[in-house]
Amino acid sequence: MAGTAHEIIEKNTGLLVIFIVIAISFATLVEIVPLIFDTKSGEEGGVNQPLPTMQPWTALEFEGRDIYIREGCHVCHTQMIRPLRAEVERYGPYSRAAESTWDHPFLWGSKRTGPDLARVGGRYSDDWQKKHLIHPQSLVPESVMPGFPWLAKQEVDGSKVQQKMRLFRDRFGVPYTDEDIESAPDQA
Repeated sequence: MAGTAHEIIEKNTGLLVIFIVIAISFATLVEIVPLIFDTKSGEEGGVNQPLPTMQPWTALEFEGRDIYIREGCHVCHTQMIRPLRAEVERYGPYSRAAESTWDHPFLWGSKRTGPDLARVGGRYSDDWQKKHLIHPQSLVPESVMPGFPWLAKQEVDGSKVQQKMRLFRDRFGVPYTDEDIESAPDQA
């Protein structure tokens, strides 16, 4: 007795592989190919060009980004675009792809436990941020974020920041000037 079309495809491995390849090819054509040929600026909704107002990270921001990656913050705070009204009201405008043009590795993900941190720095005081990193539940009782008390004791090591900035300029096109790179150790 013949089954449904779905059953036939599931039982025939070769046919299943053909349909998977077709589905992936279609998704690539619809989602990825347009991004390759995107020439719009960030202001026009493009994703390959930075926003005109963007500046490359300072040496201190660069070191902070490395700590963000090292401590695994990107696992829960993936910077995923989530233009929900409640989040926009609470944290400000959502992140746009053009704001992450110079991010390497690209840190957007498909799951987010905590809020998008792109706008949190200007929302809370430095003291609040320090307390929250050391013991998050003291400020937000329902938080599932672990504490990072060792960050309060560690000094930022800016000895390699010039090397990293040169790499990002030469390999990824981040517009650092020689002046930016030369003064980096004093800023980190």
